[in-house]
Amino acid sequence: MIPLEVLETARKELTDWRSSGMSVLEVSHRGKDFVECAAEAEAAFRRVLGVPDNYKVLFLQGGASAQFEFIPMNLAAPCDTAAYINTGQWSKKAIAAAKRQGLESIIVADEAASSYTTVPAAGSFEVPADAKYLHYTPNETIGGVEFGYVPQTSVPLVADFSSTIASRPIDVSKFGVIYAGAQKNLGPAGLTVVVVRDDLLGTARPETPAVFNWKTQAEADSMLNTPPTFGIYLLGLILRWIEETGGLTAMADRNLAKANALYKAIDSSDFYSNPVAADARSWMNIPFILADSSLDQLFLSEAKEAGLVNLKGHRSVGGMRASIYNAMPIAGVECLIDFMNDFEKEHA
Repeated sequence: MIPLEVLETARKELTDWRSSGMSVLEVSHRGKDFVECAAEAEAAFRRVLGVPDNYKVLFLQGGASAQFEFIPMNLAAPCDTAAYINTGQWSKKAIAAAKRQGLESIIVADEAASSYTTVPAAGSFEVPADAKYLHYTPNETIGGVEFGYVPQTSVPLVADFSSTIASRPIDVSKFGVIYAGAQKNLGPAGLTVVVVRDDLLGTARPETPAVFNWKTQAEADSMLNTPPTFGIYLLGLILRWIEETGGLTAMADRNLAKANALYKAIDSSDFYSNPVAADARSWMNIPFILADSSLDQLFLSEAKEAGLVNLKGHRSVGGMRASIYNAMPIAGVECLIDFMNDFEKEHA
């Protein structure tokens, strides 16, 4: 979901951006106006997230899935060791990519025993000293599982923040690399943001494609190739919206209030349940299961009639899943809760 204010601004500017007589979709990415637009988006990203000066911010393409492959290629040689924490579907994909790139990927914690409804306790795992990095997924979008802490490690920490980035303040200095597909909280699909500490640049394998070599892209201000211009433009508008609505502290307050309200509604019912451990529940993605799964399709069809869409859980998990990213207002969550209460009264 993209903030309505942002969509309205984009609609207004769509056919005449910056009095150019052209859409932002039509201008050259090498032109003065767009170069300024990209620079402004990067500056806003640094302000909003508090990115230190010794980090590069890259605007790339290929989604987080491309970075699964290019993180090993930028940080490690074949046969090097990398450490991974496995908490669900997206962690598994990152681990598989590391193996394809020839790394000895050591899984230092695996939550399979809980069917990936938990995260490992802080301090419960050891990272090999020779590991090039430790990778984890702070929020598993599909399973609705989230870390309530940042893992402590002496090796660079790499994190897939695709579904939680900009949802609350984070201390960027704790990470070596942060990467995120923009399509949850930062804009449309097609843009990927990579934040990488300066000392981790320049170690890419020779065969790494130039457009995915972080050092090469950093030297070219993310414009080695034609960047995702419309995504960068919308990112700038969304970051402005975040700043105008109180920044990440206020965003965190709103997001936590939304999540708490929905969890309270689920927990107070015998008709709905959430499978995730209480200390590992996501703010962004809230799965819930109906006591009678034969009612799932009826729930989805009646929810759609009520204007509530995209509630079907992932095929690997089943049930329902409410994704309540930054732009979802509390009124949307309240509407869902009202519908759930009415559906329970009718069908329990």
